[in-house]
Amino acid sequence: MKRIRVALTLVLLGLPAAGCGAAARDTGFTPADPPAATATSDAPGAPGASGTGDASPPAAPPSSPSAARPGQKPPTGTREVEVERDLDESPIVTGARFAEHDGFDRVVIDVKGALPGYTVRWVPKLVQEGSGDPIDATGGAYLEVRMRPAAAHGGSGKPTWTGGPIFQAGLGNVQNVVKTGDFEGVVGVGIVLDHRAGFRVTEQRKPNRLVIDVAH
Repeated sequence: MKRIRVALTLVLLGLPAAGCGAAARDTGFTPADPPAATATSDAPGAPGASGTGDASPPAAPPSSPSAARPGQKPPTGTREVEVERDLDESPIVTGARFAEHDGFDRVVIDVKGALPGYTVRWVPKLVQEGSGDPIDATGGAYLEVRMRPAAAHGGSGKPTWTGGPIFQAGLGNVQNVVKTGDFEGVVGVGIVLDHRAGFRVTEQRKPNRLVIDVAH
């Protein structure tokens, strides 16, 4: 798969910069609240494309962080998204939630601290971080989210994201959300789908969270 590195634009909205370097690659990535960088494409899987992409409006207030804005369109991009960040401290992943909306499903990954770097990509199957052992979650397609640097445990080693590792969703396309591991500064989340479809990645803040929308 051809990857395109897209230049970043830092937008100051009366708030200090996050104090970290970030680089975004490819399509479907739209940070918000405030925007820090955007990587887009104008067609699903179009190599070398650059255009409006699958932009997401700001998410709902923290009381309903999985809600979607009325009239929001389903995503169409299908290429890998990669954002790199150099942080002094690893953000803590505290959980993942999901909900069905008109035309797409939404998975929300909650983060305490700064947003980490991440990749969101298609994989042939889900495996556990570290061991590489297969995970028994069958679907028609799989999206893998790997956050780095990140942890899903506190200083004492106690998990901050409990339950699972397989969380049954049963939505329009998202069948399961899987905690694939917490190993050596990487936290993995797998999204088990009924079928491959367009997806969109959005950064939201206050509280910090990574949002992945997948079309039905």
